[in-house]
Amino acid sequence: MEHVEYVYTSGMSESDVEARLRAGEHGVLALASDGDAYATPLSYHYDGDRLLLRVSDHDGDGEKGRFLAATDTATFVCYAASTDESWSVHVRGPVSRSERRVDEATLNEWFQPFRLFDEAVEDVAFTLYELEMEAVIGRATVDG
Repeated sequence: MEHVEYVYTSGMSESDVEARLRAGEHGVLALASDGDAYATPLSYHYDGDRLLLRVSDHDGDGEKGRFLAATDTATFVCYAASTDESWSVHVRGPVSRSERRVDEATLNEWFQPFRLFDEAVEDVAFTLYELEMEAVIGRATVDG
């Protein structure tokens, strides 16, 4: 690996992780069931205490819902990478339906616009899930 380019990374401080989570809007939720993996991009809202995920359901009994129900410990990753800088934050813990009820105005404030994929707007419903933040790890590039 003598000619492979690389950059150094280091753990992020708690305040840097907090800032990245507060500034971010989307990431990837990884789930698992009986040896099968499932990952899906999702919008999120972090309020300093909770990580809320906006999950769509367009067919009532989709694969996403089955994996959410079967997963004991989920991992959510938000990140950015360019040639000059990169960082990632990994949040691990149980994920469950949030008891919090919010109106459409709050959803619009907390989350970026939803991207429809061949669905009619009236066929899509949203459920908030909360990822219990049992472990939070951040890494970022550093000057080598």
